[in-house]
Amino acid sequence: MIAAAAQAPLTTAGPAQLVTAALIGIAAIIVLIVWVRLHPFLSLMVGSAVLALAAGIAPVDAFTAFTAGLGDTVGGVGVLIALGAIIGTLLVKSGGADAIVDAFLARTGERALPWAMAGLAFVIGIPLFFEVGVVLLIPVVMLVAARVRKPVVLLGIPALAGLSALHGLVPPHPGPLIAIDALGADLGLTLGLGLLVSVPVVVIAGPLSAKVMARWVPIGAPATFTAGEPIPAERRPGVGVALSVVLLPVALMLARTIAETTGLGGPAGAALDILGTPLVALLITTFVAMAALGLRDGRDLAAVSDLVGSSFAPVAGILLIVGAGGGFKQTLVDSGVAEVVASWIEGAPLSPLVAGWLVAVAIRLATGSATVATITAAGIMAPIAPGLDPAQQALLVLAIGCGSVFLSHVNDAGFWLVKEYFGMTVPQTFKTWSLMETILSVTGLVVVLAVGLVV
Repeated sequence: MIAAAAQAPLTTAGPAQLVTAALIGIAAIIVLIVWVRLHPFLSLMVGSAVLALAAGIAPVDAFTAFTAGLGDTVGGVGVLIALGAIIGTLLVKSGGADAIVDAFLARTGERALPWAMAGLAFVIGIPLFFEVGVVLLIPVVMLVAARVRKPVVLLGIPALAGLSALHGLVPPHPGPLIAIDALGADLGLTLGLGLLVSVPVVVIAGPLSAKVMARWVPIGAPATFTAGEPIPAERRPGVGVALSVVLLPVALMLARTIAETTGLGGPAGAALDILGTPLVALLITTFVAMAALGLRDGRDLAAVSDLVGSSFAPVAGILLIVGAGGGFKQTLVDSGVAEVVASWIEGAPLSPLVAGWLVAVAIRLATGSATVATITAAGIMAPIAPGLDPAQQALLVLAIGCGSVFLSHVNDAGFWLVKEYFGMTVPQTFKTWSLMETILSVTGLVVVLAVGLVV
């Protein structure tokens, strides 16, 4: 668990002071990230200290909760993020990701290309970080759009919807993993429900919405865009091998959940319980990827080791931000702020799922970070989670994940990434990427609430 059981608050401040302190701390983070342009890691540290001092915590203890939360977060999730980065790097560098892409395109007619892009993003987005998926898929989107002479938005929005949905809803992505730990939800159950919810969400926010957006922004692929040198087909692994690596951790974690649900005992049940543990599943997949994808094209173990080492640098910043977000969240919990907000939510005529979504939306709009929104919302909702059944705990994770991707705008790095890749103006980016994220978020909440009626 990222957060230990809530300890006695470090302050005797009343509810009004605690809520005010939380607002001041969040405002400090917003100002530092948006206007001062301070790195989110440092912004979260300063915001945590501001929150603690405003809540009446002694200066000597201002960082006590922060450091504890940072350590627990990195210790609980950091290893999984590192393993996921290794798998993603091996997929890209070996040409396995290219093989998956080509297999999709070879079997797709021109009219079905938006659906193929959404499906492709959905598959490869399972183990890859959002930014890695964008870098991998957008070159393909540009080349295909130029080849068939279609608006780039028509193909790009479905791909972005697939990547964004997986990023916000499905472990082993950092946000869902952190929320699962903070809320004590079952990982396998959340994974299964996350995949179930993601399908209609991607369909609506992706291919269906892209048809309308392409009329509003009918631009082609930028003429100056280059995709880099592709890996020749003869040097790539087979598409079956690449897909097996992508789906192996998902299969192991789902098998564990099925075994637990059906009450499977004996050696088989014990084995699945071990193999389906996230750390074990990703570790196994890492070694499989090293053997099946790394030891190819003349590479020896030393070369594979170099590839593994190169995968850590891109996620170092993610680990720091995730850890600092966990520290800020723990400061909210240990100061007693989370208990105050939870008490208000419990007394309000509001579903916990809707409440979790609204909290995540507020933090997302303020900071521009889906990860910070997820961590903070999970921390605030954590006191409520023990009173929910396992299915509702999993759906609360998904509701928070949906809220965390609401309306990406100018304080989100993803906004500028998409704008520059697609060659759009700021208004065009709002009409496409920002609108898609909003549709994805709202549709996701509706689907989560609908699933909650039957589970």
